[in-house]
Amino acid sequence: MKIVVGLSGGVDSSVTAYLLQQQGHEVVALFMRNWNDASVTLEDECPWIEDSNDALMVAQKLGIPFQVIDMSELYKERIVDYMFAEYEKGRTPNPDVLCNREVKFDVFMKTAMSLGADKVATGHYARVNSTFDENGKEIFHLLAGKDNNKDQSYFLCQLSQDQLSKALFPIGELTKPQVREIAKEIGLVTADKKDSQGLCFIGKVSLPQFLQQQLKPNEGEIVEIFKDSPLFSEEKPEFLSKEEELEFLSRKINYKKSDGKVIGKHQGAQFFTIGQSRGLGIGGHKESCFIISREMENNIIFVGEGSHFPGLHKKALKIDNSELHWVREDMKLQNGESMEVMARFRYRQSLQKATLYQFENALYIEFDELQSAIAEGQFASWYIDDELIGSGVIA
Repeated sequence: MKIVVGLSGGVDSSVTAYLLQQQGHEVVALFMRNWNDASVTLEDECPWIEDSNDALMVAQKLGIPFQVIDMSELYKERIVDYMFAEYEKGRTPNPDVLCNREVKFDVFMKTAMSLGADKVATGHYARVNSTFDENGKEIFHLLAGKDNNKDQSYFLCQLSQDQLSKALFPIGELTKPQVREIAKEIGLVTADKKDSQGLCFIGKVSLPQFLQQQLKPNEGEIVEIFKDSPLFSEEKPEFLSKEEELEFLSRKINYKKSDGKVIGKHQGAQFFTIGQSRGLGIGGHKESCFIISREMENNIIFVGEGSHFPGLHKKALKIDNSELHWVREDMKLQNGESMEVMARFRYRQSLQKATLYQFENALYIEFDELQSAIAEGQFASWYIDDELIGSGVIA
């Protein structure tokens, strides 16, 4: 097979290319240049230059063709502009999930196919395999990577059956130490290179600095809500239906300035997220204060003291049907149906026991245990065993 590898200049994609070459495939390396602006990175120069040089050295070492493709305009339009817009609305986007759906496994994949590729491979810690249903249709399964510490299936949660049919993840069966060991054994320049931090393919970005490129600072107030607030002591109403109960459990509490006490100032609610405790400049508390809500219209941040603060926790979340995506379309729930799953709404979060409930306008995820810092705009994904079967944007 002819396989195009997205060679990023890191150890994972380097070993991906090597493994495919060892399997006898015709391997071509493409480096995606997705960002040109060095002013927002934490290095002296744009990291893509160093990364593309490393990728080139790996390609030369393996003796495979190498090409750089400039996708910076597309990346800005589909990922960066989306990110700015989401933060401005008071939501918490995940650009890495979007990067995979919109760039790597869409435009990049189409570019690879135009070069005559049969498949596209990346250095993700995930696995894909397939089975056939009773009608002979091939069903593709997105599985967690074998390395529990590095599993990246969450970042691939928006991929479709068509995208998975053309995707390969050769290191998904390996652990990170095994990948580094292979790279050392064959003398790859990336063997000891640190994992990239920050935004997908941009580099070590200071997020507040990055957001300030387009979102202007705007001084606002920090209001502390207290644990004994009547907002948390209201009795649970009688519900006429399960849908009503889930709507209540997933609701966003609309705090007002009069519900608490002004304890500080901030430079813009759009620069913060739910659950954040750092960077608030709040003192005089026994425990850290955490952001429990942002009121964008009046630019107010609401905080509560302590990681167990009631306003920080929810039992359920809601996903509008328009933001719902089933990797396994054949397992899609119909109105009134439910399903027991394991779910997460952050990359590093351990999987949580939960039940999906599908209704006419939305899907709800009810967790067995209270969950901390559920934020609008995050992607929730759900699994059965080690297979990721669906995802959606939290309303």
